[in-house]
Amino acid sequence: MNYSLGYCLNPFKIINHLWNHRGLIAKLSKKNILVRYRGSLLGIVWAFIQPLILLAVYTFVFSVIFEAKWGQELDQGRLSFALALFTGILIFNIIGDTVNASPGLILGHANFVKKVVFPLEILPVVKLIESVVFSLFGLSVLVVTKILYTQTLSWTLLLLPIVWLPVIMFTLGCSYFLASLGVFIRDIGSIIGVVVTMLLFMSPIFYPLKAVPESLRVYCQINPIAVFVEDARRVILWGQTPDWPSDEMSSGPWFQRG
Repeated sequence: MNYSLGYCLNPFKIINHLWNHRGLIAKLSKKNILVRYRGSLLGIVWAFIQPLILLAVYTFVFSVIFEAKWGQELDQGRLSFALALFTGILIFNIIGDTVNASPGLILGHANFVKKVVFPLEILPVVKLIESVVFSLFGLSVLVVTKILYTQTLSWTLLLLPIVWLPVIMFTLGCSYFLASLGVFIRDIGSIIGVVVTMLLFMSPIFYPLKAVPESLRVYCQINPIAVFVEDARRVILWGQTPDWPSDEMSSGPWFQRG
């Protein structure tokens, strides 16, 4: 089906179009989520076990071996660094998993293109939902661990959907662009894999933003992922509201060696 440029640029029409295909989106999303653990002994339980194992590994490597600490303002227990790191990983995984898969979404569903009338525009949405759902599993592990560790849970956690909404919109926009580009430029998949890896280390995931030298910090602030990660830590871990209007994207503590 062909659409006019005006139709494609109208956000209300796009939302309405996706809503009309909500049943198909739900079925494909459910299928993709379940197929990941199909045939395994524990099934979907692995979605909770895997982030729990990763959290334990992060705690051991960074807090025990490297003796890394996130800063003076936070409790300097061994788990504090791992919680801050894991929060950033959850945000990055939504973006990284979706963007990495985007260049091959249409090519990977060639049977839909050639044999049936299929709304290809829902494929990025399906992949994004899959990434968000698995991040929610990880989030549940993070929240439970924080409650057990600090015996507290701030009301600011309720603001997390506000923080995640721009993450979702940003990711979906990148996914649409890359899925379209991947049809014409096959090399884009390899390029994006390298770019995503670079962004992982250039984003304040393994370190707070203030750990970056001030002369170089402006380059990190251009990266939108930095905003998403820092605000997620604020609302989940530090009991603070999002810091969008501020010139300093992070009021979090300094990274330092213990």
